[in-house]
Amino acid sequence: MDDNRGAARLQAKLLEKLGPHEIRIAHDGHDALLIAKQFRPEMVLLDIGLPRLNGYEVTKQLRSGPEFDATLLVAVTGYGTDEDRRRALESGFDMHLVKPPSLDALCA
Repeated sequence: MDDNRGAARLQAKLLEKLGPHEIRIAHDGHDALLIAKQFRPEMVLLDIGLPRLNGYEVTKQLRSGPEFDATLLVAVTGYGTDEDRRRALESGFDMHLVKPPSLDALCA
């Protein structure tokens, strides 16, 4: 889920190389929440700097109930400082990757 449409398509193509996956794309935080609640994904690649609702807030809302306890939430963002990583993990992300993520990083 990325507001940059090209980055979202690139991430989808990277995931397709890892095997057959059902992939959904959103371009803002509000749509990301709607899609996640309807689709119930096993993993969410989520940009932090989303319009309407940022990635931290999306993550907090997803983590507020038990439905997404088993969902792997991965921050894929241009925010790459130690403070950014700490804040992402504190907000409920399981992992923090800096854009563009490598195929190896997505497999980890």
